[in-house]
Amino acid sequence: MAQLFRPSANSIAKGSIFATVFGIAGLGLIYWYIETSPYVTWAGEVRDQPIPFSHAHHVGGLGIDCRYCHTSVEDSGFAGLPPTKTCMTCHSVIWTNAAMLEPVRESWRSGRPISWQRVHNLPGYVYFNHSIHVNKGIGCVTCHGEVDNMPLMYQSGSLQMAWCLDCHRQPERFIRPREEVFNLHYDPAHDPRRPGETQATLGAKLVKLYHVPNKEPQKQLLQDCFTCHR
Repeated sequence: MAQLFRPSANSIAKGSIFATVFGIAGLGLIYWYIETSPYVTWAGEVRDQPIPFSHAHHVGGLGIDCRYCHTSVEDSGFAGLPPTKTCMTCHSVIWTNAAMLEPVRESWRSGRPISWQRVHNLPGYVYFNHSIHVNKGIGCVTCHGEVDNMPLMYQSGSLQMAWCLDCHRQPERFIRPREEVFNLHYDPAHDPRRPGETQATLGAKLVKLYHVPNKEPQKQLLQDCFTCHR
């Protein structure tokens, strides 16, 4: 019987298999890169706002506490955006004629709220409660980054599920004393009240003190689907 395929067909077949395997792997890598890129996540991207509000100036320069503007962050599921009245507390007496602040003055005159664009905006199918995280000792900087160094606000993390689970799986790496939640640069190694403490040792103590589930099967509560998807 005549030979149907030449010996070179073996090499072609092997090459085709390798090309298919590496091609699929390459497509998967490209998909992962796109899904985790700022194009999809908006991480690091500044969003247009009606007023170029600078956290670097107000928080870093003037030392205004997060809670002055985000009044409900400690006892509500939503951090809250400041009403125009909060802005006018200061800007009714300083920078009263600044052109960039005209939208604030117009909002005050008309009673129409300023249309801020949310920067950290989770999908509607994700349940997130600010007050729970604050009262469990999760600092603002953990999710929002060092806003005191942001002339214009941008999303620090990806806000994707893997990013959230990184904290839920190892809360001791991020937890801090409740009184330091709003301190953007807290470091237990430089806390004179806690000599010799590191994030690892302090985190382990606080997880227990604040009753954060950290042992199986209770720890699974931080990772179960229903915790965030309700």
